Amino acid sequence: MNAPLPVPPPQAPAAPGTPSRPPAALVALHWLTVAAVIAAAAVILLRGEISGRAVKQWLLDGHRHFGLLVLALLCLRIGLRLRLAATCRAAGTGPLARMERIAAAITHAALYASLLALPLLGWALSDALAKPVHLFGVALPSLVEPDPDLADALQAWHLDAAWALLALAALHAGAALWHHFVRRDEVLRNMLRARRPR
Repeated sequence: MNAPLPVPPPQAPAAPGTPSRPPAALVALHWLTVAAVIAAAAVILLRGEISGRAVKQWLLDGHRHFGLLVLALLCLRIGLRLRLAATCRAAGTGPLARMERIAAAITHAALYASLLALPLLGWALSDALAKPVHLFGVALPSLVEPDPDLADALQAWHLDAAWALLALAALHAGAALWHHFVRRDEVLRNMLRARRPR
């Protein structure tokens, strides 16, 4: 006669406020956005070191493509976050103090605003310089009319937005490292190993 199989004890539910892994799609979009921003910055910085006119134009086109990719990824992220709002709240950062939650919310909102403003300013800058914007060979609608004075202003705003994004990204990365090394929670690890769909 066979002995009954042992039944594993039930697992205790996770403590309230315990961070869980965010959805894999959000994590993928996060890191794709990071890669696109780095690529856009890299090609425009490399352009300043190149003398060949054709190569400089190719790098500028690459910068525009990566910028538009950042814009597209941001739209996907916003749509997905709205759709998974309850899940995203459940995958929070644990029992943070109220001021920490407010600071995190403000930083994320500012990051999203910068990721939106930067490519839109670049797009408008190209239009103001009478240089139509193309994405994979498809001409995009103009945001502004050609205007040299407006182009000068847009170029300055575009650069300011780039510096703002760099500062916010550094703050965001610093917060992630603080969670990992000071609070010793799972926030950074969860962004490196997304939850698998059940």
